Formats: sequence, structure tokens, C-alpha cells
Amino acid sequence: MKLTKTLLTTALFGASLFSFHSTAWADTPEQQFQQGLEATKRGDYQTAFKLWLPLAEQGDAKAQFNLGLMYDKGQGVKQDDVEAVKWFTKAAEQGNADAQFNLGLMYHEGQGVKQDYFEAVKWFRQAAEQGLAQAQLNLGNMYADGRGVKQDDVEAVKWFRQAAEQGHAKAQFNLGVMYEGGRGVKQDYFEAVKWFRQAAEQGYASAQFNLGNMYLNGRGVKQDDFEAVKWYRKAAEQGDAEAQANLGSAYTAGRGVRQDDTEAVKWVTKAAENGSAAGQFKLGVAYLLGLSVQKDRTLAKEWLGKACDNGDQQGCEFYGKLNRGEL
Repeated sequence: MKLTKTLLTTALFGASLFSFHSTAWADTPEQQFQQGLEATKRGDYQTAFKLWLPLAEQGDAKAQFNLGLMYDKGQGVKQDDVEAVKWFTKAAEQGNADAQFNLGLMYHEGQGVKQDYFEAVKWFRQAAEQGLAQAQLNLGNMYADGRGVKQDDVEAVKWFRQAAEQGHAKAQFNLGVMYEGGRGVKQDYFEAVKWFRQAAEQGYASAQFNLGNMYLNGRGVKQDDFEAVKWYRKAAEQGDAEAQANLGSAYTAGRGVRQDDTEAVKWVTKAAENGSAAGQFKLGVAYLLGLSVQKDRTLAKEWLGKACDNGDQQGCEFYGKLNRGEL
């Protein structure tokens, strides 16, 4: 199982401490900032930009951050990564954690600046040390992968834990992966289940899939096919290809559900179409043997070939035998 590597861009404009009704002018910078927020709620980004620009030029970090977002998204202004970096940098240098996080993303992706993992780590760290969970997650990912820092699973676990304890589902999942694999911590299936469950209950599909695996194999929990199917189904319904393949297998074998080849083919088809090598292999076998589908050696060969291309060894063996006329 792979660690989550997705780096999420903050998409929310800064919240104001004040309740304010929009008027034609503002008596204070705080009111002017709030007027900009009210404009964004109406979808009037050009007005928001005009209100925030003078504040940003005067050094208001929240306004600088929001200008960075507007340039990043092309809201109220022409999209411009270089300008986004400029305003994120100004806010980040004042200690704005959201700006530090987004600036880290820009360096990580090479948007508006030359790609630089060391700079990305620098800014993720500053935001993470202020308690921003997304930055803690990303800093953990950088340590886990050795990008911009020396690879260090112990440090990765440290940062995943800080984000996980704040309720960040992806960090909870990653922490579960570390406990399951004994990376940076002593292997502990009970702890892995604990963190997978917390993420799964928040709807995180990869955690639901992994929790299903733990129940299927009786690792950290009592073996329970019904619970395994329950969590596979939740992940499968969100489009998780491997969960779809495993749910199809459960229907084929009648484990945790009533045996049903039609349902099995339904789920392995979804898995195969979503790129699961296991699903592609199982669908190829279904066409080869005519399991709730009409026998079709051409389609069997197609799906077994795709499974082989995706690294499924059984798929390669069956594909080879079909080509040699041995099946």
C-alpha cells in the first residue's frame, strides 16, 4: 500500500473575526477586508481584488494571502502563478501559515517558481510548526519519500501523528500504513486498525479498503468476513478499484455475502475499468469461463493482456496460454 502523496491547495479565503454588512466604503482595514469577503460570497471577485490590493500593499498578510489565491485560481484577475507566488511569499514571510503551506506547494510543483523540494520542505515545516495539519501531512510525506530532506521514517511518523491527532483523515491513513508495515515505529496491527478506522469513519476510501483487508486477514481484529465486505463496499462505492476487485471476489466465493456471480462480475468489471490489475484478471477469467457473462475468448484475451501489462503475474500466465492455444 502506498502512502498518500496528494498535496492539497488551500481553497478557502481567510475568515474574518467581524460580522459586517457591505457598504460603499469602509472605516477601518478590518471592515475593508470584510467587504472583500462579502464580495467573494457574491462571486464578485473583481471588487474583492480592488478592496484587498491596497491592504496587501500596506502589508496585511490575510489580504496578501487572498491575492495569492486569486492569482492562483484566476478569480477576478488573469491567472498568474508568478504573481501568486509573489503574494504568498509576502504573507508567508509574515508568518501566515496558510500562505506558507501554499508557497510550499508552489515550490513542490514548480508553479510560478523553479521546482525546489528543499524550499517546499522549508515552507511546509514553518506551517507545520504552527499546527497546520495539511502541512504536517505533507512534511511527513517529504520525509517518507526523501524529497528535500534525508529519508526518515521516524520523522515521517512524527508529522503524520501530529496531523492525525488533529483528525486529518489522510494523515490517519498514512499513520496506519506506517504501523502496518513497521516503518518508523514497531509493527503494530492493533494501532494500524485504530488509525485506519478513524480515517475510514471519515469516509476516506483507501482507509476503508485497508480496514477491510485487516478484517479479512484477522490482523489487529478478529477475522470477520462480514466486516471485511462492509468496508470493501464503502470504498468500492466511492470508486476504489482494489476494493471493487475484492468485493467481486467476496461475491464469487460467498465470503461475507451470499454467493452471486452476477454481482461478482459487476464489481470486477468496475474494478477492471478503473485500472485494477486484479479486477482485469478476474474479468478476463470470467469471459474465458463464461461466469455470468457470455464466453468470449477475444475479450478474455484483452482483459488478461491488460492485467499482464499492469503487473499481474497470473494475467501474464493466462494470456500466454491463450496465445499458445493451451486454454
